[in-house]
Amino acid sequence: MQGPEAHHLATVCRFRPGDAICLFNGDGHDYPATVVSVARHSVTVDILTVESPQRESEWHVEVAAPVPKGDRAQFLLEKLTELGVRSFIPLRTQHSVVHPRETKLDRLQRYVIEASKQCGRNVLLRVGPLTDWSTYCHRSDLPGVRIVAHPDGAHGSWPRGGELALAVGPEAGFTPEEIEAGRAHGWQVIHLGPRILRTETAALVLAAWATVVHHDSV
Repeated sequence: MQGPEAHHLATVCRFRPGDAICLFNGDGHDYPATVVSVARHSVTVDILTVESPQRESEWHVEVAAPVPKGDRAQFLLEKLTELGVRSFIPLRTQHSVVHPRETKLDRLQRYVIEASKQCGRNVLLRVGPLTDWSTYCHRSDLPGVRIVAHPDGAHGSWPRGGELALAVGPEAGFTPEEIEAGRAHGWQVIHLGPRILRTETAALVLAAWATVVHHDSV
């Protein structure tokens, strides 16, 4: 084992020969192992077995949102990972401010890996490319159930079970034209209460509902 993970094991966690560890690579399996040797830039391990614990939701939940500023982006990706969301699509909208380039997207995926270690998830949330809302909202491969949060939305009863696409806008909100484009392509527009929520708060409210209430209670 080499690279950042080897450095983390050897320098940060200070593992030594004989220590037990558990590895994962995002394929849905856990790999219990024992450290054999530790060098400056590499760690040798002996994989003992392969385990396949079920920690994923039965249903695919995708969240699309503009990337928040600063540390709030890390917070959002960490919590979406913990909640079991399968994919995150960074959105470019009329009012969004942060439009991440490839290096920033790589950093977002790194946040996912770190959060997966913490919560024991062994399938990685996928961070997609930056996508215009006008393109995303009418993609043909989206789930049939599509929900977008907006202050002018309805109270509505939310469907239960099945694949989900969830979207929230930037802090200045979607424009009326963007909301109408969503409605025209089958998006159900709902509101999340009388208060205006930050982008990451709204995204996490939807994700928590989807993974805890919408699916786990079915």
